[in-house]
Order: sequence, then C-alpha cells, then structure tokens
Amino acid sequence: MLTDRQLLILKVLVDEFIHSAQPVGSRSLSKNELIRLSSATIRNEMAELEEKGFIEKTHSSSGRVPSQKGYRFYVDYLLNPAHLEREAKLRIQKFVEQEQRQLEQIVTNTADLLSEITNYTAIALGPEAREQSLRKIQVVPLSSFSAVMILVTSTGTVYNQMVTLPPGVEPSELEKFVNIVNERLIGSSISKLMQTIEHEVHQVFESHVKNYKSLLQLLFSVSETRQQKNVYHVSGKTKMLNQPEFLSLDKVREYLEMIERENQLTEIVKHQKSGLSISIGKENNISFLEDYSLVTATYGSSKSNQGTIAILGPTRMEYAKVVPLLNYFSHMLTEILNKRE
Repeated sequence: MLTDRQLLILKVLVDEFIHSAQPVGSRSLSKNELIRLSSATIRNEMAELEEKGFIEKTHSSSGRVPSQKGYRFYVDYLLNPAHLEREAKLRIQKFVEQEQRQLEQIVTNTADLLSEITNYTAIALGPEAREQSLRKIQVVPLSSFSAVMILVTSTGTVYNQMVTLPPGVEPSELEKFVNIVNERLIGSSISKLMQTIEHEVHQVFESHVKNYKSLLQLLFSVSETRQQKNVYHVSGKTKMLNQPEFLSLDKVREYLEMIERENQLTEIVKHQKSGLSISIGKENNISFLEDYSLVTATYGSSKSNQGTIAILGPTRMEYAKVVPLLNYFSHMLTEILNKRE
C-alpha cells in the first residue's frame, strides 16, 4: 500500500522519465511544482518505493527509473489520459471522410496515420477473413475454360482469383449459379458457406444448375484461400530508432531483428483481449518484446467482425497520449465498418 505522498512522487517520476528518458533524482523532483517537499524527504520516499519494487537504480546514474511493476501501477492507477489534440482529431476525421473502398486501403492508411501522429511503430489488422460474411459474388469469363471469381465481403474487402472452369459449362449456367449465390447466400459467413449450402440451398442448385457441384467446389476453393489471408499493415518501422533508447548499435540491431518478425507481431496483436489493452515489457510473454510496450484497441461492431489497431513503443511510451488516440481511432473505424455492412 502506498501513501499519498508516495503515489504523487511515483506519478511525477514516471511522467518525468517518459518525457526526458533520463533517470530522475530527488533534486529534480524537488523542483517540480506539484511536489512541495525537501530533497531529503523525497529521497526517503524514493527509498521506500525502491524497496517495494516500483522504481529501480540504473548503473550509470544516481537517479531512478520506473520498474516494470512501477509502469504497471502507473498505467492502472495513476494515468490521466490527455485530451486528444485537436490537430490529431481533425486528421482522423479527414481520414474517415475519405472514400476508401478497399479494406486493405483502410488498414494501410490507418497504420500510416497512427505512426505519423505518435512517432512510434503502428500495426493495423483488418477483421479476420473467415469471420466476414458474403456481400456479393461475380464471375467474369475470360475464355471457355477460365474466369475470374470475385468475392466481396461484409467489410468491403474484394477478393479475386483466376479459376479454371469445369468442361462444358455454358455462360447461361454460370449466370444462374451466380444469381442463386447472390439471392440465397448474401450475409452468410464465409467460413460456413458449405454448411449453409448443404442445409438451405442445395436443392435449388441441383434443380437449376447442371454443373453445380464443380462450380460450388470453385467457390469453396476461393473462399478457403481467402480465409487464410488476413489483411494487416505495419508502419513506421524505423521511427522507433529516433527514441533515446536506441543510441547503441546493439540496441538498433536487436530492434531491427525484432521488427522484421511481422507474422509473429501480428499474431501477438491479434490475440490481445477485446477493448483497450496495455502489455508492458515481460507481460508480452515473448523475449524479443521485453523492452517494449504494446497498446492495442479493437474495433468493429461485433466479435465476429473485429479488427485491431496497435502502437508498439518503448516501455517509456507516452501512454497518456496513446490511450485516447487509440480509443478515438477505434471508435471511428467502427463507424466506417458499420457504414459498409
């Protein structure tokens, strides 16, 4: 249990370290207008905080820095999220007003804008392909034996794939097949198309489309391929190198090796809990993220149509700036998705 005095000193110390990246001493804290205590009193309270594991000493300075426990306590109990800056809000609103038809475009632009505003690395994930529903299908014949099959999902994502048509399929038969799919299967989950067809529209295909089994196999094949390809984008990979933590070549090398593991990073982001989540250092449960914090926020109107945005930064991240930004951006992205459904 911390006293009110210790809570104040811990909060000010973390705030100062976040902004200066320099260990904080009692003399520096005594000059802060929020703390009206002598250096000797502050030193005693800092000794208590250190003994309790909230701050720790670095080898190069007599000052103290927050420990992982200190950061977690700060984030959970002492953080006062700042109001989102007007300029950032205007940039996000302008982004929302732009006509963006493709989910890939939205995801890419989201990550780019988040990175520009924060100067950290940003990661954006679209809703999982397998959780989306079918909005429209189109088949464009290229010859008597080939065509392009186009799937449009509930998020506006457009998938197209070249397919080989079954022998003997007439254009009229292809048209009937597409019409039935668009009349009977719109709104069906892509991951459950086969079950939906077997239980609800199998007889319709059997009655009207001669080669329906072969054409359905093409549809299943295209949808299965697309379920495995989720949309994501990582932006601002080198912006982290502007942080004071990366003055040594070893630290730069470690970071560059880490940031190239895009697939692992996106998997970690994808498995964060719904809503806003903050993982600090070792809480990420993976060695290459021990020196970083990951702040994530989910967006979308339902769990089955949910994407995630994330900021990756040093543990000395400006949490007070990042938290309201992700909260606001996730709300705006949810609005975009709702309009597209």
